[in-house]
Amino acid sequence: MSQLKLAILGAGRIAETMAETVRQMDDVCLYAVAAREEARAKAFAETYGAEHYYGSYEEMLQDDGVELVYIATPHSHHAQHAKLCIEYGRPVLCEKAFTWTAEEAAEVLQLAKEKQVFITEAMWVRYMPMFRMLKETVDSGKIGAVTAVTANLGYALLHKERVTRPELAGGALLDLGVYTLNFATGLLGDEPERIETTMVRLITGVDKQEFVNLIYPNGVVAGLFNTMVSVTDRKGFIYGTEGHIEVENINNYEEFRIYNNQYELTETIRRPEQLTGYEYEVRACHRALLNGQLECEEMPHVHTMRIMHMLDEIQKKWEEQEA
Repeated sequence: MSQLKLAILGAGRIAETMAETVRQMDDVCLYAVAAREEARAKAFAETYGAEHYYGSYEEMLQDDGVELVYIATPHSHHAQHAKLCIEYGRPVLCEKAFTWTAEEAAEVLQLAKEKQVFITEAMWVRYMPMFRMLKETVDSGKIGAVTAVTANLGYALLHKERVTRPELAGGALLDLGVYTLNFATGLLGDEPERIETTMVRLITGVDKQEFVNLIYPNGVVAGLFNTMVSVTDRKGFIYGTEGHIEVENINNYEEFRIYNNQYELTETIRRPEQLTGYEYEVRACHRALLNGQLECEEMPHVHTMRIMHMLDEIQKKWEEQEA
């Protein structure tokens, strides 16, 4: 497999994590980085060994050496930057949340379809071996029929400007809720028959924490909690008729433990050795590009759109509650 030339659009914290990951990979190289200020791009390139750096996104996208662009800007700019990449014919790995709204997501995916350009969402847990192993365990019937799922994700993030400012699409839902939603829908499916939710806001207007409940037609339920004002245990639980599974860290699976109906631990499955976990999504993109695909099987466009519609629906319910 030839070495993939990755370019990073944006030079913030998450871009640094991706760059550090790529630096440890043999099958991918950090080809270029672009930031709004050339000095920042240069410093980033020198730190992480990028071959090229640019002080504008357009200039980097004009470089024919770019084989995949990782978009690492705030949620509010994802649609704009994804469209820019697509117009230049550059394949895209776009950070979550994919866009600000479902309408934006539909526009991006339609443009990618028209231009026949690859794009996928960087929901990293979906690409991890542990996600597949967890789903296979549930589908095997080791805990019987699944009756419910719970999950929480919380960090103390009030010092992070990107999550507190409404103009940057801040809030716990778009930053953290995408993980709890992906955890639940990855196990239960994308089509709950209804969604119930409660939320409280920061003084800036963005949601600081919320509960989201998904109710499925077969009576299965999911209870999800997201917060950016405190640190939670980040655990997920899958309850079945013959036992339950406890998942350690739904944001970067560490291990999951299987219990029977007598609360006895019957099996522990631990995470395979990894670099940071980001390597899986990059390699999935590389495989898809080599196979001539326009999306990744691990995170298909139809799922990205379903999650975006859920995010819209949840926020609409908040507005109705506050009216």
